[in-house]
Amino acid sequence: MSLPIFGATDDPGPNFLELLRRTSTEGFGLPGPGASGGASSVPGALGDIRHGTTVLALRYADGVVMAGDRRATTGTEIAHRAVEKVLPADSHSGVCFAGAASTAIEMVKLFQTQLEHYEKVEGTPLSLEGKANQLGQMIRQHLPMAMQGFVVVPLFAGFDLRRGRGRIFTYDPTGGPYEEADFSTTGSGGRLARTAIKLAFHDGMPRDEAVEVAIQALYEAADEDTATGGPDVIRGIYPTVATITGAGFERVPEEQVAERFGALIDRRTAEGRPR
Repeated sequence: MSLPIFGATDDPGPNFLELLRRTSTEGFGLPGPGASGGASSVPGALGDIRHGTTVLALRYADGVVMAGDRRATTGTEIAHRAVEKVLPADSHSGVCFAGAASTAIEMVKLFQTQLEHYEKVEGTPLSLEGKANQLGQMIRQHLPMAMQGFVVVPLFAGFDLRRGRGRIFTYDPTGGPYEEADFSTTGSGGRLARTAIKLAFHDGMPRDEAVEVAIQALYEAADEDTATGGPDVIRGIYPTVATITGAGFERVPEEQVAERFGALIDRRTAEGRPR
């Protein structure tokens, strides 16, 4: 394939994936020039990849709350309604993801195996910083795939037994990690969820309040972002919420999550605000 030539008035821009789309339809599994922004008709093209969307993590008095919606999208279509995006990494840490869903699930499984292997070999768990760095290395090694569109952007959080508090780490496609002081979000609805958390967050929140803030943030994201799934009352599918404390990783029971979403909707109705 010869190198593309652009005129002085035809700047290809900084987007490498867009450059590939404009210049080639062979060898990359990318939609050709002029392809629409939705799911591609080319089998195996990027538009056919299932993507996870909105996840978040925030600190509270006893540790960290992690939460994520359950929807996976393919272009403009809902590909799956019950994807698990919030998963334990080991007994005192968790990981949630946005991006290419199948790649992310494979990465999380490998990460879980590596942490378990280290603990068995060394007889002690890896430090929380060590876990965060290990995940960052995995993301960095995945960069060639990310440049082809298979991007995975996780959040990692855990309870630091040495410091006695919850900690949150974020990443970009080149690795990381970057520690966040109080909370973080990622995914297509991440900006909306982050705004909702910022308005309600305060240091030292109790568990119930932190869970409530996470649920409200996901609700606000789903209300504005079509790729983020809110509570599906008919099918009984609700976002995943988990806590990580000195006692370990624990999922908030789905019936409690459903009850909190129901109470939130009732409050909005009583206030005369849109559901």
